[in-house]
Amino acid sequence: MRDAADARGVPIIYVNDNGGHWHHDQSALIARVHDQGGAAARIVDRLAPRASDYFVIKPQFSGFYATNLPVLLPKLSASRLILTGIAADICVLFTAADAHMRDYALWVPGDAVASFDKRRSDWALEIMEKSMGADTRATGGTALNDWLDA
Repeated sequence: MRDAADARGVPIIYVNDNGGHWHHDQSALIARVHDQGGAAARIVDRLAPRASDYFVIKPQFSGFYATNLPVLLPKLSASRLILTGIAADICVLFTAADAHMRDYALWVPGDAVASFDKRRSDWALEIMEKSMGADTRATGGTALNDWLDA
């Protein structure tokens, strides 16, 4: 998905929880996760933000709460958002709700979000689809270009 977004010129914005580390910046947050080793390190190695990506640190559940995201998105002329990440039943759900209240069109690909329990992910996806009008089809079921041009 990131490659398709790059090809289309779609900005990538990482929104990461500070995990209670109020003095950490982007590098320190990424290093902390990487230092855990195992699956966390492998994920960070594969998906770490690049210099061209935007990075927003959030203090709590929603990407909009107490962050610069509400200022950044209009500067990027955004009207459609693709939300991916962890945890679908908290952070993604709350971010989707705040985006919906701001009238952003949403795609939350069901295969690009996760929770500690699949049932909770499914529950959150159902809420986002039925209550927020989010498209929750998997990444393979919706071409990025088709979704952006809809």
